[in-house]
Amino acid sequence: MKNEEIFSQIKEESLQANIKTKKSHYIPVKIKFALSHLFALLWTIISIILSIPWVKDLSEIVTLPLALLIITGIAYIPGYLNAFLVVSLIFDKQPPFKDENPSKDIAILIAARNEAENIDNTLSYIAKQDYNGHIKVFVIDNGSSDNTSLVALESGNKLNLDITVIREDNPGKFNALNTALKFVSTDLVITLDADTLLHKSAVRYLIARIESAPKNVCAVAGSVLVRNSRENFITRIQEWDYFLGIASIKRLQGLYQGTLVAQGAFSIYKTDCVREIGGWPDAIGEDIVLTWNLLKHNWKTYFEPLAVAFTNVPNTFRVFARQRSRWARGMIEALKTTKPWQQPQIYTKYLTGINLLMPYLDISYTFFWLPGLILAFFGLFWIVGPATLMVLPLTFISYTVLYTYQKYVFRKLNLKVRKNPSGFIMFILCYQMIMSPIAVLGYLQETFRLKRVWK
Repeated sequence: MKNEEIFSQIKEESLQANIKTKKSHYIPVKIKFALSHLFALLWTIISIILSIPWVKDLSEIVTLPLALLIITGIAYIPGYLNAFLVVSLIFDKQPPFKDENPSKDIAILIAARNEAENIDNTLSYIAKQDYNGHIKVFVIDNGSSDNTSLVALESGNKLNLDITVIREDNPGKFNALNTALKFVSTDLVITLDADTLLHKSAVRYLIARIESAPKNVCAVAGSVLVRNSRENFITRIQEWDYFLGIASIKRLQGLYQGTLVAQGAFSIYKTDCVREIGGWPDAIGEDIVLTWNLLKHNWKTYFEPLAVAFTNVPNTFRVFARQRSRWARGMIEALKTTKPWQQPQIYTKYLTGINLLMPYLDISYTFFWLPGLILAFFGLFWIVGPATLMVLPLTFISYTVLYTYQKYVFRKLNLKVRKNPSGFIMFILCYQMIMSPIAVLGYLQETFRLKRVWK
């Protein structure tokens, strides 16, 4: 008995030593935040010093104030933000789950409009989840003109799902979700797009993250990736945007406890929190405005990279432009509804505050950088020249860091990264040229309150 007591004591001391060692290596979020800003500031100072000849040359053509306005929009601020992103990604490390196999009952809301072709496949992937808890599925037919309701009900019954089909004829995804919310009796609720397919462990990891998080975390965004990347050039580029671009931003925001968009395509929310703020708002970017409202109430939002879902992205430029201009409008709607300085936490003040700069950056890129690129082809390096290349190393470093992490995530999920070199090259070189003008279009649409177009 004495030996057992000694062994138990040694084991306990060893455990405490391990805990202390882990704590000694832990860097508080506020230190990560400060160090990331310090590096970004140093990078910007170096950039400004190196760009003095560029500023002088351009000021002789367009005056000094305008030269500073142009260079700040296309070089200084993007460089600062990229530097901040790189260091933050290096610091980021997802905390372990308290329980990788939760079993809490969950409700899944699927707002569907004319999705008869997709809904059966979407439901089949829900039925394949390796989740131990009960899943209640609500399909909300939002005024479909096809037989979405019938297909959903027949498919759900065939798959032995606990499914309820609701008809909501008032147009708007927010109407559909709010109608279904009235019937939800679970503590947690997931929203899922009707054309989005879940990895078999997606629900389990999403619930595991919110169950492992502090009590003031009210939502967790899943990782949405591209399903139809082999269709054409447009979908190939978007594959890298979702895999690297959007994922990197969400990891950055998740690190600072304020993922700004718990996207409707695949996210989990605490039901009571959504109800407390009045549900999904009447907005073209209802998920953006909802998330900012949640953050405003001093709750936090996370991101879980292991909770993977695959969605169909636009395969024509027209539909792509509508989607991204809608996202830009959604950001402006969120800024109108919840001002950054109204956010209670310093991190979310900063993260939402960055969005105040986005119209300026997109306008600068559209009306300064693109014309400057054309001039550079003719040997006139007034705007685009060697100094603008300072942003590229940071871009490649940040994407290399994230690509390495994403490969780890895929290995854990038994997935393989598709080979898409042409899409990657075009994503790095050309994507922003497409995105910024579309975003400017969205800002104009919101400014003049033009008709909302969802698809």
